[in-house]
Order: sequence, then structure tokens, then C-alpha cells
Amino acid sequence: MSENRSAVRQARAIRLGPRSVAALVLVSAVGVVAFGWPFLAPPGSRLTAHAQDAPWLFAGLLVLLVAVVAATISESGLGPKAVAMLGVLAATGAALRPIGAGTAGLEPMFFLMVLSGRVLGPGFGFVLGSVTMFASALLTGGVGPWMPFQMLAMGWFTMGAGLLPGPDRLRGRTELAMLASYGFLAAFAYGTVMNMAGWPFMGGLASGIAFAADAPVTANLARFVAYCLATSMGWDLGRAVVTVVLTLVLGPAVLRALRRATRRAAFETAVTFEAPQG
Repeated sequence: MSENRSAVRQARAIRLGPRSVAALVLVSAVGVVAFGWPFLAPPGSRLTAHAQDAPWLFAGLLVLLVAVVAATISESGLGPKAVAMLGVLAATGAALRPIGAGTAGLEPMFFLMVLSGRVLGPGFGFVLGSVTMFASALLTGGVGPWMPFQMLAMGWFTMGAGLLPGPDRLRGRTELAMLASYGFLAAFAYGTVMNMAGWPFMGGLASGIAFAADAPVTANLARFVAYCLATSMGWDLGRAVVTVVLTLVLGPAVLRALRRATRRAAFETAVTFEAPQG
């Protein structure tokens, strides 16, 4: 039993140190402001006068912060073997994303992010989610001020899977049910967060559900809910259902493969050299 537990523990590619935690908290705090400023700024605030500049400002800042987080986590143990696995998983996720792009939100990459974050931990998960969205944006030509927001949101999505309980002991149907439930809820959360990135800049395109700079927070919250229901609910539902189905059907095989590959890589095992005897 102790050997099994030791092998499972090796599945954590990165152990978050104080600097990594501080960097993640910093980028998450800035991300909350970047996404939620319409609900944080008081009505009539001067901030709303520069609303059209906000996505570029936050995008530039988020790129720098995500780079800081990646560098900090790298110092905590993202060695060559982990980097190789990061590249393989990010390339696979980036290749999966265009398969369902534009088709009712059918995005199979999300289930892979959930399973990878579960096996490899929250630090690796955040970097993987961010890098995967960056690679997929380059692959699909989706580069723009929205890309850093997608990187941050997917980083949160994948990191959350690594924070789920029971990483060393929970297995079988119970673990699959937990991962499927998380994937379902997180798929809606991802869509809602990304709606917040674009909703304030609709202007007069849909006056009934667009952000109103002079309206109170409660009124804008009602407008935002109406906007989500009218524009993205179908996409979010499709993403959530596909994530659940793929997690339940392919989850056992993918989890075994990830855990086996991670144990063989032994990311946290230090390389030592012994002098020949005799």
C-alpha cells in the first residue's frame, strides 16, 4: 500500500512553493479586476470613460503576469521531463480545439484539461491551460486582445481540477463522477467568465442587455445574466455535455496513461551520479 501511495504521489509534476502561490494569487487578483471591473467600478466612474482601452491594457498586463507565474513555477520544479509532457499535452489540446470550433460549443479539449490538471496538479494545470490556449490561438488565427483572457480563464479551469480533493486516494467511479461534475460546472464558469471580457464593449449593439456605465451594479448584473442567456447558454451547454461524456467514456484510459507516464518520468526524482567502484 505504501508503494502504491508513493507512486501516486509522483504523479504531481510540480509542488507549489511560496513564490508560486504568491504569483498565482497575484495573477488571479489582477484577472478578477480585468474581468469584473464593470461590477467593481462605481456608476459614472472615470474608468468607464476609458472602457475601450481596458482590454488592451489588461491584455498586456495579463501576458506579463502569466509569464511571471510560468517562470516562478518553473523554478519550483518544472524540469525537462515536465516541459516535454507540457508540450505534448498542450499540442494535443490545441489540436483538439478546432475540431468542434464553431459547432454549438463542442470543444473536446476541455476534458483533456480536466484530466491533466487532476493528475499533474494545480501549478502544472495553470501553465498547461494557459499554454494550450496560446498554442490554439496561433493555430486557429485567434490572436487578439481577448487571447490573454482566454489563457487566464483556461489556466483557472485546469488549475481547479488539480485542486479537487483526494488526489492520492480517490479512484474509480467516484473520481470520474467528481471530474465529470467539475467539468460540467467549470465549462459554464469558463463561458461566463469569457462573457465578462466582451460584454462591456457591446455598446449600442443590444441596448437592453449591454453594459450601462451609469446604471447601478444590480441593474448591470441583470443585464449580464440576460446577455449570457441570450448569447452563450447553448454554447456553454454543448461544451459542458461534451466534457462530461468524454470524461466518463475516455477518462479511465486517459487517467491511467497520464499517471503511468508521470510515474515513469518521475519528475521530482533528483538525478544523481555515483562514482564507479573499484
